[in-house]
Amino acid sequence: MTQTTSGPLHGEQTAALEARVAALDRALAVGGDRLAPTVAERVAATVDSVRQRLALGVDHTVVALVGGTGSGKSSLFNAICRLDFADVGVRRPTTSEVTACVWGDDGGPLLDWLGVVPDRRIERESLLDGESEAPLRGLVLLDLPDHDSIEPEHREVVDRLLPQADLLAWVVDPQKYADDALHTGYLRRLVGHEASMVVVLNQVDTVPPDVRPALFADVENLLVDDGLTGVPVREASARTGEGVDALRELLATVVSSRSLAAQRASAELNDAAALLAAEVAAREPAPSVLSVTEVVDRLSAAIGLPAVAARVGSAVRGRSAAPPGFGTVQEDAVELARSSWLDAVTAGLPRRWSLDIASRVASTAEMRLAVTDALTQLTLSARRSVLARALTVAAVLLGGAAVLVGAVAVGGAMGPGEANPWAPAGAVALFLAAVVAGLAAAAARRSAARRREARVLQEGRTALENVARARLAVPTEAVLAEHRTVRELAAAAQG
Repeated sequence: MTQTTSGPLHGEQTAALEARVAALDRALAVGGDRLAPTVAERVAATVDSVRQRLALGVDHTVVALVGGTGSGKSSLFNAICRLDFADVGVRRPTTSEVTACVWGDDGGPLLDWLGVVPDRRIERESLLDGESEAPLRGLVLLDLPDHDSIEPEHREVVDRLLPQADLLAWVVDPQKYADDALHTGYLRRLVGHEASMVVVLNQVDTVPPDVRPALFADVENLLVDDGLTGVPVREASARTGEGVDALRELLATVVSSRSLAAQRASAELNDAAALLAAEVAAREPAPSVLSVTEVVDRLSAAIGLPAVAARVGSAVRGRSAAPPGFGTVQEDAVELARSSWLDAVTAGLPRRWSLDIASRVASTAEMRLAVTDALTQLTLSARRSVLARALTVAAVLLGGAAVLVGAVAVGGAMGPGEANPWAPAGAVALFLAAVVAGLAAAAARRSAARRREARVLQEGRTALENVARARLAVPTEAVLAEHRTVRELAAAAQG
């Protein structure tokens, strides 16, 4: 699973595995405490295990013989090794030590990593063997403690080494092959790892030949019931040697392929990636959900922004002399706007991510203070229109002139002298001009009031939007960006 000088794992496959490990590692760092501790621990353990295996190289293929008490596992180990090295029967030690046989050399670092003590190791090939053992060169065969041992430390060793083996050879016997401890405790948990498993029905010499096909079929059916399909089943007898050569050939094929280690690592990474994927949602909220328009609407209504803007307009029109202002920002209204926002943006997110968003956005008190500060920055001037004032003055002056000219016209018509023929027309013209100026002044006031009212409303909403964006949307978007990163990294870690 790491880069080597030869073999099919060198190059692209190794780089792909390393990239997937890096993706998981990065996802753990980004996810942090938003990931369940048990999940984070399991994923981290997988990352460490695969990374260590990569560092040790794939020159060796680790095959673990796993079986229960009385399965003949250690005898089968000796038969495969063609050496009487593993303790069997009553001579088997009561400790949790693992026995290892290595074909080839330079397996020390790997065995150290596996936790095999030096006096429980044997190197199979020697000058006397010539090339007879060459097909198995690179194999590390482990004889594990009984998985159903009454000693807890024995099972702990088995559980520790199972993820570190490239191939698990489950050794069962005709009497206990259906043992629930095997199927419930181990096999059913290995769905998806079929390519890294083989089941060996040992001690077939104790079964009459005519019964063997039914027994063999029963073992296969039990595997299917466990959810395992395509797991090869082999029969063997360590006592008579039946099936041992075929089993050695199977192991030779595994060793020569050099791809099993990658398959094992890939399956482990898939499991870890699936655990991570379950810690995030399938997608983030749509951009429309992150809009703060509804928050602004709620806050605008709560502070009476439309009413204040209307009062400003009324003052500009001259109907009110008192300068308008905002009242106290109600905490309940701010809490409602905030909680509604959180409900919308966290819908569908896992609880830990939702809680993180709630902790990152501003609290109700902080939001209320920010809204209050934003409102104090608004200009609520009710200054009236200069044009309207000018037109009003003009209307008054024109009206006065019209009255004066009209008086002159009336006086001339009633006096002894000759009347001015232009005076009446001038008075009427001036009066009409005064009316037009008055109407224009009123229109100017209304137009200025509308503009000022709209400006106050717009500036108020902009101020509230800035608060909502900075205090709610921005921290939420930061959390969702991290959520997206973890989700995409988990997907990238899949094989």
